Amino acid sequence: MIVTVTLNPSLDRAMDVGRLARGEVIRATAAHLDPGGKGVNVSRALLANGVPSVAVLPCGGDEGGQLVRLLKAEGVEVLAVPISGRTRSNITLAEPDGTVTKVNEPGPELVGTEFAEITERVLARAGSADWVVLCGSVPPGLPADAYAQLSRRLAGAGIRVAVDTSGPALREAAAAGATLLKPNRDELAEVVGASLADLGDVVAAAQQLRGWGAQTVLASLGADGAVLVDADGVVTGTCPVARPRSTVGAGDALLAGFLAAGARGAAALAEGLAWGAAAVSLPGSRMPGPADLIRHNVTIHPRPDELRPLLSGPSS
Repeated sequence: MIVTVTLNPSLDRAMDVGRLARGEVIRATAAHLDPGGKGVNVSRALLANGVPSVAVLPCGGDEGGQLVRLLKAEGVEVLAVPISGRTRSNITLAEPDGTVTKVNEPGPELVGTEFAEITERVLARAGSADWVVLCGSVPPGLPADAYAQLSRRLAGAGIRVAVDTSGPALREAAAAGATLLKPNRDELAEVVGASLADLGDVVAAAQQLRGWGAQTVLASLGADGAVLVDADGVVTGTCPVARPRSTVGAGDALLAGFLAAGARGAAALAEGLAWGAAAVSLPGSRMPGPADLIRHNVTIHPRPDELRPLLSGPSS
């Protein structure tokens, strides 16, 4: 069983548009409303593939209630912690060529007592968990080391922790000795303060996070696949998508597949890539199930060409 923690969840409304033009009236050709937030998506992907998961998240206002109802309709077990603020809503505009434009609200402020309640809920449920996954942005009101604080509490109880966040929170999580970090290319470049032009740069940046204290780094690179760096070495892989529809949640699906497959080595990386590519082929932030996975499209490179330049497309 895998427990996910999303401190800044959302309602995600995704719309397909023919062309995004600033200042014009744009008519959507389709619309989808899904539960949102990185940890929420990890739980949804796991459950869609038969892996037990519990989602812990703060919820407030009518939007929070709707978020919980949507998750329960998908069969997700939710531990919702009431907060005084209103759960945020995000908007995604997807064009036919796969270009995605997102508008994300900052989210409600969390006060110390609310975070303490979330922490206690997580610790109470984590005793029987294989992993606890801490995901997403740190909401207003909490310090950058909020995930690091929770990571240390969980690690002290002998629980493996995966963290998918960005900026100072990512660096703090590495310093806290997180078992696994899952940055995308932009997040990795930001936290180490360097551009990542090729796979060699990505590997060096991932090793820097390991030097700060993280055990394993799984870096998602969008169309360039992913890089796994741990004590056993470096493995890279790709999984092309013939018809991309939305990159929203692709990195979350990648992380879910990697954890579901044991979270170690080429086989786990391959499974994560298959899940991530399947998510890209689906509309909005839908998470893939077994029928969506095309595993034979995955290519693993146990001895990566570290000089191969990266594409300029968005990471996930």
